Amino acid sequence: MDRDWQQGQLAPRAFRIRGLLILSLGVLAAAAAFFLPPVPQDQAYHNFADQRGLFGVPNCLNVISNAPFLAVVSLGLVFLLHQRAKRPRGSFIDPWERWPFVLLFAGVGLTAFGSAYYHLAPANGRLVWDRLPMAVAFMSLFAAVIAERIGLKTGRWLLAPLVAFGVGSVVYWHLGELAGAGDLRAYLLVQFFPLIAIPLLVVLFPLRYTRSADLLGAAGIYALAKVFELFDTQFLALGRLISGHTLKHLAAALAAYWILRMLKLRRPAEPPRVL
Repeated sequence: MDRDWQQGQLAPRAFRIRGLLILSLGVLAAAAAFFLPPVPQDQAYHNFADQRGLFGVPNCLNVISNAPFLAVVSLGLVFLLHQRAKRPRGSFIDPWERWPFVLLFAGVGLTAFGSAYYHLAPANGRLVWDRLPMAVAFMSLFAAVIAERIGLKTGRWLLAPLVAFGVGSVVYWHLGELAGAGDLRAYLLVQFFPLIAIPLLVVLFPLRYTRSADLLGAAGIYALAKVFELFDTQFLALGRLISGHTLKHLAAALAAYWILRMLKLRRPAEPPRVL
């Protein structure tokens, strides 16, 4: 861990203990995942509740509900790529900090296309194009929060390995499926560990920017999206209007927007006293 702004706000012993807690949690999560038996893709996953076609588009609502991702991504990339670096009291103290978020929104944008492609004819071969950009988005956000909470150098050093691990987890699963031995354990780690680690980083380490609660809000909205996904059929049964999976897409797009909203509104935090 580097000597950085964040580290200077905690006593060295407290910083080390909290850093070791996050590291230990990651090691335990990885150990738990890889001591479990392999998890192949359940083929029933592709049997979504809402298979209604409209205007010649099969599974129409699950396809077109990816459109909000594109709207959020367009706004996000315009903001990130055109904001002046080091604007006084702006969204980024260091110009590099914007790049994990550029990767995040690029991943979300590609997810819109990959998810729409998958939902036109759900199958393992198409699902890979949905999951690859999602893995990039998850790991980019994780690296961004590490940079802001633990240290800029640490986040910069971890960005490429984390994104590579995310992409590798999907490739590993896909190649395994082609060989008849698919294994989702690494991908599940990529998707769910940041949901645990990011709130802990927010709570345990000093803030570099205001609006930190928005990260917790985004995590909560995405957790709600997973609930919608889990109860896909039950939501469609409520009036036959919209399925849980369609609601999942809308909630996930809202989570991405919540992060963009945070970036637009936040400002550098006043340095707190050393704890």
